[in-house]
Amino acid sequence: MQANGLRVENLRKIYASTEQAAGGIHAADFDLPEGTFFTLLGPSGCGKTTTLRCIAGLEQPDTGRIEVGEEVLFDAARGLSVPLNLRGFGMVFQSYAIWPHMSVFENVSFPLRVARDRAYARDEVRALTQKALATVGLDGFADRSATRLSGGQQQRVALARAIVREPKLLLLDEPLSNLDAALRDSMRRELKRLQRQIGVTTVYVTHDQAEAFEMSDRIAVINKG
Repeated sequence: MQANGLRVENLRKIYASTEQAAGGIHAADFDLPEGTFFTLLGPSGCGKTTTLRCIAGLEQPDTGRIEVGEEVLFDAARGLSVPLNLRGFGMVFQSYAIWPHMSVFENVSFPLRVARDRAYARDEVRALTQKALATVGLDGFADRSATRLSGGQQQRVALARAIVREPKLLLLDEPLSNLDAALRDSMRRELKRLQRQIGVTTVYVTHDQAEAFEMSDRIAVINKG
């Protein structure tokens, strides 16, 4: 697994519909050593998901600069923006985005099979997929239908898919919010164990203070951008 730090300088994204802070982010700056579990904490509409989406490449910031390791991925001053599919990040959405018509193996191996920056041999796809499933504790689930999984298992599939290409950065957008309270507590510990095991720098979005304090190395509190 690649371990890279993250540096964000003067990141600003304000939506055209408002000049208020809600719905955007104002001049965010942070510098994370490699392997850091970093949480963006705040209420709905504060700008935390906007920040995450800008890092991912899903949104184009108005100003700022984003670096991962030694690579500059976005620099507004230079007009530089690396496309999201070339940034080498793993991401887990709140909804998991598990494809119901695919098996667990097909879901997890999908990023390898559609990669455009390099070609993966069939044996390599199988080996990397099995490694990712083992990492999240889903050995023996490869051939199972995605529709036959519990919520916790679906979350593990989404995590396995996010790490299967050994990402430079792991981005998590409230991945536990759809779980019941008991499962959410156990998955906090599991997610932190997984992050420590693979050593990847992680940016995590949540509105839950207890979740942030339990899991994080560093926390940024955001309110109204």
